[in-house]
Amino acid sequence: MKLLNRSALSVRPTQHFVDWINGLEPTLGNEDLTLADVEHESTIYLIPEMDTPEALQGFVRERYLEILETELRAWEEDQRQWPEVLDWPLFQRFLQLEHSYLAIDLDDEAALEISEIDDSLLLETDQD
Repeated sequence: MKLLNRSALSVRPTQHFVDWINGLEPTLGNEDLTLADVEHESTIYLIPEMDTPEALQGFVRERYLEILETELRAWEEDQRQWPEVLDWPLFQRFLQLEHSYLAIDLDDEAALEISEIDDSLLLETDQD
């Protein structure tokens, strides 16, 4: 077990985000996604260690656009389909945050690897 010099930020969609997803492609009947369908689709971001709510708020305010774009891109690559205005109020409506002060790596076997984000990785599903 290894303690990482990072905090963690869990980002989950809200009902507003799910409504946007459902608006991307028309569906019939009960085929629309529900919040329960996508709640498990949270993303964990490792962030610098944050020891106060003010520090966390400041960091998120600086990086919200990057996080929002990553979350939108995970569901729709075509930016023309994204909401017209990507701002702080949209971020707050679309995403729910949960902060963890500690990040611990429980994998004693494999070393941590760093790689650049590849859009195709964001679009993979558990069904692949």
